[in-house]
Amino acid sequence: MKIEEIASFQKITEKLEGWLDALITNLPNIVVAFLVLFISYFISKLIYNITFKISKRQIKQVSVSKLVARGASIVIVLLGLFLALGALNLGKALTGLLTGAGISGLIIGLALQGTLSNTISGIVLSFRKNIRIGDWIETNGYSGEVIDININYFVIREADNNTVILPNKAILESPFKNYTLTSKMRVTIECGVGYESDLEKVEQVTKDTIAKFYNQKDIGKEVEFYYTEFGDSSINYITRFWVDAESSLEKLRAKSKCIIEIKKAYNREGFNIPFPIRTIQFDNKLNVNGIQKKPMVASKN
Repeated sequence: MKIEEIASFQKITEKLEGWLDALITNLPNIVVAFLVLFISYFISKLIYNITFKISKRQIKQVSVSKLVARGASIVIVLLGLFLALGALNLGKALTGLLTGAGISGLIIGLALQGTLSNTISGIVLSFRKNIRIGDWIETNGYSGEVIDININYFVIREADNNTVILPNKAILESPFKNYTLTSKMRVTIECGVGYESDLEKVEQVTKDTIAKFYNQKDIGKEVEFYYTEFGDSSINYITRFWVDAESSLEKLRAKSKCIIEIKKAYNREGFNIPFPIRTIQFDNKLNVNGIQKKPMVASKN
């Protein structure tokens, strides 16, 4: 055996012996590190179940509850990993891991900016008390019932049963009207009556007709009635009243019912609701005296 081979073999043997000595020396630390990881794993599962049950009571969306619980369990696992690395005296490795995680997080955040924005918006929406599943809202030009608040998107079912899917970011950054937050809504009806009508009687009949079906005294209000203008063919007015409603659909039904009943009452009282009339005026009189009427001759097929 050559001298170079003997020297190389000795170096390898020394290296292995050094590793064995380091392993034996650090064996208690390794055991502690494994115990920390093992315990942190089971604690993370326990934290996941507890967090999921608690968040499910506050958040109606199961997907968001799972996300919150998973985030809490990941924090416990990462904490256990850092403690294990610290037990192994791997301070430099721990620092490098944190640095790498920070840089990777920054890169991933920039690449998935839109997705992360919708995800964070979904979590925020899940904790907001002024918008819940089952509420009737109006936002971004759409109106309907909220049927789902997911991690990345928001689902609305309109009155015609069409489903609208909107990104959570659009809901969070745009104003919205929640009809469900109030138990009463005000309905406005616009109409007009003929110039020959008794305006005071029209007002009284209209108020009585609406109050007959929607009593305003229970809420300390009264039917409002205001004449607004002298129109082309009618004297126009608006009337406003309150109804028990939590959606625009119920409001629409109340408006439709009152329009029907007001029309019936006007028919009984003889009030005219005129349609637009146009008068055509000829400045020069037409001379029809010289026009001879031709007899009509029936044509044979």
